[in-house]
Amino acid sequence: MSRTALSDAASGDHCIVVEIASEPAELKSRLYALGIIPGSALQILRFAPLGDPMQVKVGGSFVSIRKSEADIISVDIQ
Repeated sequence: MSRTALSDAASGDHCIVVEIASEPAELKSRLYALGIIPGSALQILRFAPLGDPMQVKVGGSFVSIRKSEADIISVDIQ
């Protein structure tokens, strides 16, 4: 396993969320509401043609997040 920012993961990667930075607090709160919390499993599905945003699967949901938002999420790539 290798620890990295979610924004550095590649399409098809399976990741476990390790940590979400505490700032900005409103973004952290939004990610928690989407189910992206420490310990959750993510799968990187695809990137938009210009590389931003990225689509991830968390639980049974498909979520699109910006790479700038993904920068604050630390993951272990499986």
